[in-house]
Amino acid sequence: MAKATFHGVFPYLVSPISNAGEVKSDVLAQLCDDLINAGVHGLTPLGSTGEFAYLTWPQRRRIIEVVVAAARGRVPVVAGVAATTTADGVFQAREMERLGCTGILAILEAYFPLTDDGVHAYFKAVAEAVKLPVVLYTNPNFQRSDLSLPVIDRLSRIPNIRYLKDASFNTGRLLSIINRVEGRMQVFAASAHIPACVMLIGGVGWMAGPACLIPRHSVQLYDLCCSGDWPRAMELQRSLWAFNQAFAKYNPAACIKGGLQLQGYEVGDPLAPQAPLSPEGIDEMRRALAAASVLPGTGANKKAYAGKR
Repeated sequence: MAKATFHGVFPYLVSPISNAGEVKSDVLAQLCDDLINAGVHGLTPLGSTGEFAYLTWPQRRRIIEVVVAAARGRVPVVAGVAATTTADGVFQAREMERLGCTGILAILEAYFPLTDDGVHAYFKAVAEAVKLPVVLYTNPNFQRSDLSLPVIDRLSRIPNIRYLKDASFNTGRLLSIINRVEGRMQVFAASAHIPACVMLIGGVGWMAGPACLIPRHSVQLYDLCCSGDWPRAMELQRSLWAFNQAFAKYNPAACIKGGLQLQGYEVGDPLAPQAPLSPEGIDEMRRALAAASVLPGTGANKKAYAGKR
């Protein structure tokens, strides 16, 4: 399993939860199927957009069961594993492997600050608990204990830690990481970066919430980057940047869930105490979706949404 290769566009899936606390399995399965049909290269449940910090373990497990079943082996499923203790991280990783995931997105939650040795020990234990490829997740904007360059360097020498998804706003940091790991680890961008620029400096794709809303455009952008058609890639990147700006401005789950509801997916609102997307945010998402012709019944997307309810 550890030899699996990840690249391209991996949408960070939302977690549709009913008012009764049940996972909306049919909605999530439909979203996964539509994204795969749109050409995405993988699915990432339980990332930041998936509200992992607000879900119970039974909810997390059910989400993974639904996504793995919906994927049917057509694309990799890289599941988020987030914990404050090493023991819990190891438990979750083993469960994700047992449930049929293709890879692990390893996330460290921390209440008290940790030393570099503590951070290294957590990720090392999670990786060594499974045979799956591991993607490290680093987000200094939200994480109390981030991955430093020396720790990333050390972790890149563990055989199945093969990728890193960096959600900082610093593309220069990504270049520093790429230089430091010398090919032992590949880098995915996030919404905070300009994906085309990350591809230009050596990235292999991006894992991001906005890809849930514009999967075909995201795949087209990736293909243009891979073909080296940078003028057309940047032209498309500029036209899509409104989604990235909205994602950075509003609560990530509220932004993507609000956009998906506009597209006809009954994903519900973010889990309390998070607030739904504001009226201003809804208007901003509606304008961005309309400009990209990805609202139901508009432009090139009319046929794709004909069966949505």
